[in-house]
Amino acid sequence: MTVTTNYKNLKLCKHGLPTWDAMLPVALYIASKQSSGISRKEFSAAIVNSLQLPDNLRQLKSEKYPDVNIIDSRTTFPISELTIGGLMERPKRGFYLITPLGKQLLEQYGDGLTSEIIHKLPQFIQHQDELKQKGNLEKTEANQSVDNLDLIEPLQTVNSIVKKYNDSVSIELLERIRKGSPYFFEKLVVELLSNMGYKGINGQAFVTQKSNDSGIDGIINQDALGTSTVYIQAKRYQVGNNVGRNEMQAFFGALSGYGSDRGVFITTSDFSNGAIEYARNQHIVLINGLQLSDLMLQYQVGVNIKKQYTTFDIDEDFFIEDD
Repeated sequence: MTVTTNYKNLKLCKHGLPTWDAMLPVALYIASKQSSGISRKEFSAAIVNSLQLPDNLRQLKSEKYPDVNIIDSRTTFPISELTIGGLMERPKRGFYLITPLGKQLLEQYGDGLTSEIIHKLPQFIQHQDELKQKGNLEKTEANQSVDNLDLIEPLQTVNSIVKKYNDSVSIELLERIRKGSPYFFEKLVVELLSNMGYKGINGQAFVTQKSNDSGIDGIINQDALGTSTVYIQAKRYQVGNNVGRNEMQAFFGALSGYGSDRGVFITTSDFSNGAIEYARNQHIVLINGLQLSDLMLQYQVGVNIKKQYTTFDIDEDFFIEDD
């Protein structure tokens, strides 16, 4: 395995800096030298330091963002690409760690690791497919056009950028959930439905016992007396392992055992056509993985508000003068 880190030996852009994709092997090599997770800030600094840039390139600023060094900003792209592809993971918030797949591909390709190779990996394809389903496929630095952005109404541009960012967070959130335990997932969906207002003001919400849930993972009493109850089934499945009609029938049977016809079935994957048809006929509410992560953002479960912006418009009524 050979990895070149000196910037002179990498593909360079018009500014004389390495392109973001040229830094993919460099970033993965830096990650391979860490015995535990490395923070985003330290990771970015280590990548930049390894490039051996002269001061004029190291301090080169963007005309549009004069407070930001171009090379510091550029490191976010290879870090993101490697993480989406499954070559790195986040063991905790803001920290990165190389995965067994990352070690394997670093050993196999070394300097030859490219974005084309990463884009063919199952986890990267899955991530892109999920973004497509949200109607917002991510673009890389290479195919973003500032000229095109200048033609778009400013608020439309802001909305598009915010949606793109939140969609990425939503997909990452779903990936984190899939790596958790089934019991953690059951607690998560009960909390989500409670935040959505299912519990009511004086109601109760709880996860059933692990050993004896009788096909029901969570129960929400919508009032203090329990006269109105919602029963929950939660399946933490990987992509492609869709919930089928048989599982839906089993859930309906469990509902019947409780004398109820009100159920919510939530999965981190998706539902087969047969399951969707059966649930529709039995009035069972279905929430798939993409809907789940969107709802978690909407009702702020498992996420924090990072930044809020306020935009203003002219109050035309204020400027109407009395005759």
